[in-house]
Amino acid sequence: MALEKIVVPEFGEVETITVVDVFISAGDKVEVDTSLIALESEKAVMEIPSPFAGVIKEVLIKENDTIVSGDLIALIETTDDSSSPIEIKEENLTFHAAPSVRGYAREHGIDLSTVAPSGPNSRILLEDLQAVEVQDVGKENPQTTAIPSDMQVLEPPLEDFSKYGEVEEAALGRIQKISGQRLHRSWITIPHVTHFDEADITGLESFRKELNGELKEGEIRLSILVFIIKAVSAVLKEFPLFNCSLIPGGEKILLKKYYHVGIAVDTPQGLVVPVLKDVDRKGIREIRTELNQLSGSARKGKLAIPDIQGATFTISSLGGIGGTGFTPIVNGPQVAVLGLSRSYHKPVWDGDNFIPRLTLPFSVSYDHRVIDGAEAARFCRALANHIEDLRRSLL
Repeated sequence: MALEKIVVPEFGEVETITVVDVFISAGDKVEVDTSLIALESEKAVMEIPSPFAGVIKEVLIKENDTIVSGDLIALIETTDDSSSPIEIKEENLTFHAAPSVRGYAREHGIDLSTVAPSGPNSRILLEDLQAVEVQDVGKENPQTTAIPSDMQVLEPPLEDFSKYGEVEEAALGRIQKISGQRLHRSWITIPHVTHFDEADITGLESFRKELNGELKEGEIRLSILVFIIKAVSAVLKEFPLFNCSLIPGGEKILLKKYYHVGIAVDTPQGLVVPVLKDVDRKGIREIRTELNQLSGSARKGKLAIPDIQGATFTISSLGGIGGTGFTPIVNGPQVAVLGLSRSYHKPVWDGDNFIPRLTLPFSVSYDHRVIDGAEAARFCRALANHIEDLRRSLL
């Protein structure tokens, strides 16, 4: 027998990880792969299994703790047939930060030695610097809302609505609480502009039905969204500004040469955004299968943290619900997001007669610091052309 440490595994560039459930307590006997805790980060919940078999001696975290990779979960007294221990990373006392984060610190006069790192392996994240600024402003003005952003918003007191009638308090769900701050930060720090356009999908819908008619029993049907994802990947290559991030300081951008598309999925817990990786390298059927798997995992709350990381562009589709148009919020550090509304038939003059055409309204919100209106209009026209004739996406 030996006393071993169980630590939070490495998850890459994860901003924060919140403990939402602890399944063990001191004295519990566990086997290899027994679930120990559940973690939540950026709209995903993931259970962490035990790498050892043995008896839990001490649990070192609790529900609602915010932790990072390498933090201790528990101490376990292992049995002789326990699996090999996982690698234990000692605490790194040297602060690490990306060049963009260091540049932000210099610009805003922040001493990195005074910042508590929250990233993996004691890495200082941009949000850590912004949190320091929020704390400093909050000391000067206690009425300031503590949001991880350069801009501070005064939060007015809430009126006593009970004097008008019956009221009831209800807690926001975990996803709303996690995404709320990110969306608020994006809305007040990114100058949003939204361009509206539409595409004629009569031919595409006919092609989709033809392909679905050839499917064998039990095969996954193709949705319009699958074709649009493919079209988006091609248009992003034509318009690289829509696949970049603005480097803090506002003087440079980071152009990404990979195309990972986030898809907003409606779940009982709220909107979740799994990410389809390298969509430019995948065919329609492969995208269909991966989209079906990720959407199913999202609705069941079974997405792994890597499933929601790395998006360079996002699509939010409300077509299955309804609406003629909407303004989606850019999810920074992305610079653009595509919103799909419900398709409808409209009469189009062909020179001799009005003929019915199936039309897809869509909107693109973008960061006006990076993308101007003319470029956005060209992007939307190119996207409509690709959707109307998917052969363009093969060029």
